[in-house]
Amino acid sequence: MPFAHITGWGMYVPEPVLTNNDLAKMVDTNDQWIRERTGIRERHIARETEFPSTLGVEAALKALAVANLAPTELDLIICTSSSPEYIFPATACLIQDQIGATKAGAFDIQAACTGFIFSVNMAAQAIRSGSIKNALVVGTEVLSRIINWTDRNTCILFGDGAGAFVLQASDKPGGVISAVMHSDGSGADALSLPGGGTRCPATEITVREGKHFVHMDGKEVFRFATRVMGHAVTEALESANMKLEDVACIVPHQANYRIIETAARYLKLPMDKFMVNVDRYGNTSTASIPIATVEALQNKRIRPGDKVVFVGFGGGLTWGAMTVEWTGPLPTPPTQKKKHIYPLQYRIFAKVRSLLLRILRRIEGLLSRKEL
Repeated sequence: MPFAHITGWGMYVPEPVLTNNDLAKMVDTNDQWIRERTGIRERHIARETEFPSTLGVEAALKALAVANLAPTELDLIICTSSSPEYIFPATACLIQDQIGATKAGAFDIQAACTGFIFSVNMAAQAIRSGSIKNALVVGTEVLSRIINWTDRNTCILFGDGAGAFVLQASDKPGGVISAVMHSDGSGADALSLPGGGTRCPATEITVREGKHFVHMDGKEVFRFATRVMGHAVTEALESANMKLEDVACIVPHQANYRIIETAARYLKLPMDKFMVNVDRYGNTSTASIPIATVEALQNKRIRPGDKVVFVGFGGGLTWGAMTVEWTGPLPTPPTQKKKHIYPLQYRIFAKVRSLLLRILRRIEGLLSRKEL
């Protein structure tokens, strides 16, 4: 049975930054109040021309460059987002088209902030089964478009960004070792986006009532998160026959500093065991774990051979954790010539290919009308 290694990683955040002081000019809040309750001091906000797919493409191409893997070699793309571009088509399909992944199947997973853990686990399972060799997992968010900027309980929390992992098959032990996934739909109303689906389609009334913005019971979500985070870590470690002492770094979902702090106390670990960057990005939902992982690698918090734990929670309610033995890019086999991947070239190729396919479909449509 092949092992599923994480061989590439990338992140992208929009340039515009919204600080707590900026928010204080919009709603009744202040920098001290936000920092004391969340640990957040700023977040990035997407420009009008940026969407979940465009952010995801930037992160994906960086991950592919690290893995030195061409988009055309991908077998599968999984995208997870709490702010997808459309109900359908899947954001994963838009990313597939924009990077030129010509043979990859693509679909979305919706598990809110836990979605990245669920998605990496699904990709790893597909690799272990032998059905695929190379997968791309993208967590991408433009949450700023579904936030009520007059509600200080939610608008202070969220930011935009994207992160991506490349997973590849290898006979070498390592990579994703274990994962646990849980859900509890009885708490669905604690964190939700009520409008926009078939239960509550868009009408003048639903728009006026703000049902197309994120609704959250902050206290309930806090109690839920602090209850499940530490337990999920313990469960994933037990499944991998590992101990806390074996772990070099824990990368939690970056929702709130106090939640991470509570999990650390539950596990009786110092905070320096946890990678935390919520202060600079806020809660980027499905993108928070890959963004934090990229920064942990940049800061040498994670090195080849380290045991790493990812843990998250989110709407649904969902929660889960994963243990990974970090290895990095796969070495080039001695029998093969080392190649160099240039993502920009594939982006240009993808645009040309997409345009040609659209033209061909238009011609086919014209010809079929004549036949009819």
